[in-house]
Amino acid sequence: MNRDVVTMSLQKKENNTSPENSAPSGIAGLTAPLNDQQFGQLQQTVSELSPQQLAWVSGYFWGLSQSQPSAAAAPIANAASAVAAKPAGKLTIIFASQTGNAKGVAEALEAEAKAEGIAVELFDASDYKGKNLAKETHVIIVASTNGEGEAPDNAIELHEFLQSKKAPKLPNLKYGVIGLGDSSYEFFCQTGKDFDAFLAKQGATSFIDRIDCDVDYEGEAQTWRAKALEQVKEALSSGIEAEVVQLPLAQAAHSQYNKQNPYTATLLTSQKITGRDSGKDVRHIEIDLEESGLTYQPGDALGVWFENSSDLVNAILAQVGLSGVESIDVDDESLSIHSALVSKYEITASNPQLVTKYAELSGSKKLLKLVDDKDKLREYAGNTQLIDVLKEKKTKLSAEELVGLLRKLTPRLYSIASSQTEVDEEVHLTVGLVEYDKCDEKRFGGASSFLAHRLEEGGEVKVFVENNNNFKLPESDDVPVIMIGPGTGIAPFRSFIQERDNRDAEGKNWLFFGDRTFTQDFLYQVEWQKYLKSGLLTQLDVAFSRDQHEKVYVQHRILEQAQQLWGWLQEGAYIYVCGDATRMAKDVHEALITVASQQGNLSREQAEEYINDLRKAKRYQRDVY
Repeated sequence: MNRDVVTMSLQKKENNTSPENSAPSGIAGLTAPLNDQQFGQLQQTVSELSPQQLAWVSGYFWGLSQSQPSAAAAPIANAASAVAAKPAGKLTIIFASQTGNAKGVAEALEAEAKAEGIAVELFDASDYKGKNLAKETHVIIVASTNGEGEAPDNAIELHEFLQSKKAPKLPNLKYGVIGLGDSSYEFFCQTGKDFDAFLAKQGATSFIDRIDCDVDYEGEAQTWRAKALEQVKEALSSGIEAEVVQLPLAQAAHSQYNKQNPYTATLLTSQKITGRDSGKDVRHIEIDLEESGLTYQPGDALGVWFENSSDLVNAILAQVGLSGVESIDVDDESLSIHSALVSKYEITASNPQLVTKYAELSGSKKLLKLVDDKDKLREYAGNTQLIDVLKEKKTKLSAEELVGLLRKLTPRLYSIASSQTEVDEEVHLTVGLVEYDKCDEKRFGGASSFLAHRLEEGGEVKVFVENNNNFKLPESDDVPVIMIGPGTGIAPFRSFIQERDNRDAEGKNWLFFGDRTFTQDFLYQVEWQKYLKSGLLTQLDVAFSRDQHEKVYVQHRILEQAQQLWGWLQEGAYIYVCGDATRMAKDVHEALITVASQQGNLSREQAEEYINDLRKAKRYQRDVY
């Protein structure tokens, strides 16, 4: 909501007033039945309100005018004073989101609050001023965790503010926190835990216990939201109730398809783009979105719902002594255990909870020993598929016991490797097939093997677009960009360069790419050479780790080009990093700190602050996994 919309809405209601009672000339074109003193009071009150608050107040005043038709102008001024003295109770929702999951939960919460008649505002954490928490009555924070326990990029500033001496005391604030994360990681839901601790330290009171949700979070989050809104509604019902008037907003057209309602698309192409002798199988995937209405921007991701391998399902069932015809209820639907494992449950990746539960069911000494060592447990779970956990000790399980070990199937998110300005109603992906040998048997990733092996060209795949506002090209086409994307991390930068090409962007473009060998693993080599020859790609630096005795990675190329890279940063360049979070992203981050320290003559602490400031300014963006 912007100020112009609110002004237009007010003007429409006031357009029959006489000119002698018009407001001071500072508000051009807006007439109001207020004298100068009344208008001054109103202006002083609204000067401290956000655009969203202005919209709410506009609706509130309109509601008063309908319920008190004979009231004179004076009560309106008094109502304005009352709002200034004690804001009407409302719920504020803040989301800290990296890939869009937390944003989705927050938007669902907002919609449910509106359905309950609760006055509600929704904020991206990057748009919320921390000091305003002192003015709130009820706040819910929905927070995902990024990397190794880090706050999402859009929440870095708020996260730091609440730890600082500037954080306000919050004795009157009631709050709730939903944490989203993956229990396979050491710092599970750390950002949610942080916000909970920060608010409590400042004197705020939680009105509902924090919930820490795993990857299959939908059911738990929905139950928590219902409980939270019940308490919020009860708490606010004793305050002023005002009709929430929906003001006219220009709504952008959008597709009906989303994570809960994916589009059934068609696979056009699945082409291997690594060489015959490569140790990796990387696929260029093209999917038809015709007539779906789905649109995306460079930096967005495509969510892919997949089916598990029927052969793997059979092996799992045989391991636990089930035939496959046993019936089980899944989301109020009766399915055979075989069908449920194919389409409803995660049966490739393991996790610490699964290993712990199976250790207890099987009595495996090896697994029970692992359970007592959290670090080794996480390492084992991260490197061992379900079938191999079950093989640690053969144990008969009922269908209910088996699914009790498992998480619900969740879609995989892939960075989009195309610009819609280039490919129209298609979407392209760069997918690395996860495969390795275990006990003389092949093991495959669930989604990657579905796309690479089991889905034939012309076959159907359910997809949706996941917007990523934390990984976007600069608004200005004149700004230089530095793209660092080894391996399949190259995907979004193919979309970036296509977009810059179609927009005739004047800004310089610099790509750092790395992989194992030049001859077998240079993904999209012909395209990059074409862009380099045309001048669209200003500079290309590559690192092929196995083409020489000493391994060379992208971070080494960054350090070699430190002076030039620093020069680009001084010109206002944006840096983007995509790919492996465990090693590459950390090594690149360290290299950038070194560049800032050496080239900027900064101390280590100052260099870290400089790089962190780039992140806050969205000039350093990462899409790592």
